[in-house]
Amino acid sequence: MGGAGFAGGDGKAVVFKSKLKWVGLVGLVLSTFSLFTHFLLARYTAGTALSEYQSSITIFSWRPIFDTADLSTTIALQRRLWGPIRHLESLHPYANPRGTYPAPVLQTNGFIFVKIRGGFHEIRNSICDIVVVSRLLNATLVIPEIQSTTSSKGISTEFKSFAYLYNEDQFMSALAEDVKIVKTLPKNLKGSRRKKEIPSFKVSSTSSPYFYLHYVRPVLTRHSVVEIVISDGGCLQPVLPPNLEEYQRLRCRVAFHALRLRDEVQELATKILYRLRASGRPFIAYDPGMTRDALAYFGCAELFQDVHTELIQHKRAWMLKRGIVKGNLSVDSAKQRLNGLCPLMPEEVGIILRAYGYSRDTIIYVSGGEVFGGQKKLIPLHAMFENVVDRTLLSMPWELNKMYGREANLIDKSPKMSPPAKEETKVGAWKTSGPRPRPLPPPPARPKTYHIEGWWGWVAESDNEPESTVMELRTNAHKLLWEAIDYTICVEADVFIPGFDRDGKGNPNFASLVMGNRLYQSAASKTYRFDRKEIAKLLEEIRDQFYQANHTWITSVRRHLRRNLVDGLTKESTRSKPLSFLSFPVPECSCSKINLTKVSSHASSPSSNSQFPAALGAIHQCPSWMNGDMVPGPRGDESEEDLDEDDSSSIGLLFRQSSENREGGGEMSNKEDTQIEDQEELEGGER
Repeated sequence: MGGAGFAGGDGKAVVFKSKLKWVGLVGLVLSTFSLFTHFLLARYTAGTALSEYQSSITIFSWRPIFDTADLSTTIALQRRLWGPIRHLESLHPYANPRGTYPAPVLQTNGFIFVKIRGGFHEIRNSICDIVVVSRLLNATLVIPEIQSTTSSKGISTEFKSFAYLYNEDQFMSALAEDVKIVKTLPKNLKGSRRKKEIPSFKVSSTSSPYFYLHYVRPVLTRHSVVEIVISDGGCLQPVLPPNLEEYQRLRCRVAFHALRLRDEVQELATKILYRLRASGRPFIAYDPGMTRDALAYFGCAELFQDVHTELIQHKRAWMLKRGIVKGNLSVDSAKQRLNGLCPLMPEEVGIILRAYGYSRDTIIYVSGGEVFGGQKKLIPLHAMFENVVDRTLLSMPWELNKMYGREANLIDKSPKMSPPAKEETKVGAWKTSGPRPRPLPPPPARPKTYHIEGWWGWVAESDNEPESTVMELRTNAHKLLWEAIDYTICVEADVFIPGFDRDGKGNPNFASLVMGNRLYQSAASKTYRFDRKEIAKLLEEIRDQFYQANHTWITSVRRHLRRNLVDGLTKESTRSKPLSFLSFPVPECSCSKINLTKVSSHASSPSSNSQFPAALGAIHQCPSWMNGDMVPGPRGDESEEDLDEDDSSSIGLLFRQSSENREGGGEMSNKEDTQIEDQEELEGGER
């Protein structure tokens, strides 16, 4: 009986162990299945769920620092710093056709295939010009090919040239009533292009309508296709005859409505803009415009030190050799600066902003992929303003990678520096030099190690610029995307400040394009068009005491900035518009919402002449369907300059620290500030 009990216990133990084995086996199978499932999810949902998860946990290193949280007590001051320009409030965008404007015919004279070279602003100008040329020639436009974004530049194969930067479908649909556009050439013409059998024209930015009608159109009609190569930042003269004014409005429709950024690029630009505005404060966009090409073209090398001066001079010598710039290699940079032909340094821009009244906690977005001289040139600006940011601080690496698309891993084996001089000829001469006595043989060739001298070692080696590697070509393509993001943010900024408005060919640059877009889209938004010659003179007055200024100097700076908000348009129209229409698309692409009947009844009043600046030309009244919110004309007692003519709120120290021990030092008390703001309110009137 006892034996039977032991036998029963052993049987139960065996059954229990077998159940444990099955439970363990089932658990192992479930674990394996779970791991496999997670692997599949991670593999096939990385572009959607993962990105949403990452966006929800994104943590940025930058957080805005504000000295004061309440702005309600400084309404007049905020209006002076951030408010709209009254004289331009009634100016609105209107680029629709205004006369007889037939739709494009189905049967065209042939196809226009375009190759575009250059930077972001040159590409944008060129696309607008070629659309106008296609309309002028009654031709079918093939989507332009941007040379910087072709597949040979190492970019993602997901995008084809134009589509790397802009939305092709939006471009075609927005211009359906203007020009016939196709994505590729017909098959029979593709073969001719590969064999280079189609006629080609290399055009300049000053090409006239006469040139296209009398030289290009006959060739287009005969061959059914022409290739146009644009490397000059445009292919049609900026100013057209009055009878072609509709073509100017077509340029506006292309630039401001048809050219929409690719979805991924636009999404990141919108995110950065949202992060800038998350604090609820307005912000300034500042474009330094300090590129090596521009500095070399205008002879500003001596404003820098050491290797940067050498690099600028090397580039200027290269430009002189190719006829890009005329003059001498050595230029008096100090004289150029006093004549307003050199960019304003970030430190100088910071001093002007502080003198005008912008506080240390103002948010400043620095645009531009290249600030020549490195980040050390921005150190003074960072010292004056606590919230200086750029694209890198407001985006994450994975967001940039998503915008770039899937790119192949490149192993760049080509040398970045010029090869050392060859000694074979000297060795050969030694072997065939005849009987003794002979000179000592030359030492063996030793390649230069440029990593010791620095990446700029090629300056002393050759007069030519080093050839770009594949990695550098890819980076150049990325720069176009960076500039596209900066362009969007600068256009939407509350205030825009250009440090320089010319590129390396003497033409209007990125900042000029931004100013033109802002003038079209929101003319009343604050855009400071500095007179650099006048600013340089003002800065020279306090050169010995750069960070302190008296009341007279501060008043002069404020008067200059206020005056140039409107008067700067006159200089801009005469300097920039003859070189780039998009830098000043007024009055062709704008209209006025002012009630002209009321204004005409007061035509004898002194203020009637200040309705619009003379530089804007003849502004037409907006059509009736836009007049739902018609605004009255400017009042006679309002003056932009009167707002701060007698404002002495910044006597003494120019830079007010948020946490320093200066209790006096010329600072105004809160009571005095309030009195000044009340005075501005009475002088300026309500907006």
